[in-house]
Amino acid sequence: MKLKIQGLNFRYNDRLVLEDINLEVEEGEILTLLGPNGSGKTTLLRCIVRILNPERGCIFIDEKQISKMKREQLARKIGYVPQSESSSFPVTVFDTVLMGRKPYLSWNPTFKDFRIVSEVLHLLGLEEFALRDLNELSGGEKQKVLIARTIAQGPEIMLLDEPTSSLDLKHQLEVLEVVRSLAKEKGISVIMAMHDLNLASRYSDKLVMLKNGKIFSIGTPEKVVTSENIKSVYGVEATVYNHLQTPYVVPEKPLSANFIIKT
Repeated sequence: MKLKIQGLNFRYNDRLVLEDINLEVEEGEILTLLGPNGSGKTTLLRCIVRILNPERGCIFIDEKQISKMKREQLARKIGYVPQSESSSFPVTVFDTVLMGRKPYLSWNPTFKDFRIVSEVLHLLGLEEFALRDLNELSGGEKQKVLIARTIAQGPEIMLLDEPTSSLDLKHQLEVLEVVRSLAKEKGISVIMAMHDLNLASRYSDKLVMLKNGKIFSIGTPEKVVTSENIKSVYGVEATVYNHLQTPYVVPEKPLSANFIIKT
């Protein structure tokens, strides 16, 4: 097992945001967190990467508690891609991706660091942007750069918060294909937070559906993505079809859709 979470609670002031979270992610496994806004997906990712400190519970990587790991050790183990990130000063795409090598740098970057950055830029089709200012790129292009920076970091675990939210359909598929290849070929464990149930079902080995900060359902996409679960968690009527053993969701209407349009 690569990562294990036991009995995790997190509280913002008096509001309990995560309650009794227990889950495991194996080497090379892709686990995706599902749930409506406010269900705790981003908070859970931030607890794993130690941006936030849980009220109680433990998180282990290879049987070692992350609370006992130095920041540099954790940075070599976990790569985190937030939903968005702003930069107030000019920085090129190449230098942004090179920052992913920071946990391994004693002082100056080496030829190996430059080679890794070049390979990652090629992998994500970002070569033409290498010398562009990050602030000149579109939201989707920036997101791909942040993912590239994390890949250059060479982590054993990747945390991706809505990695496809700013991307068009083609780039959504490209990025998720790269993520799946990294998981299966290099044994990287991946935890993603996503809203798109169909993409999550297609690219995940395991799904965790959260509701009000608790795990409502956990298991394979076929087990988790059902009409009943979607109705209970999202308040939406939906039909779930099966295509090549992968659930495909067609939403119908929200349960509260009693709208009257006056003309």
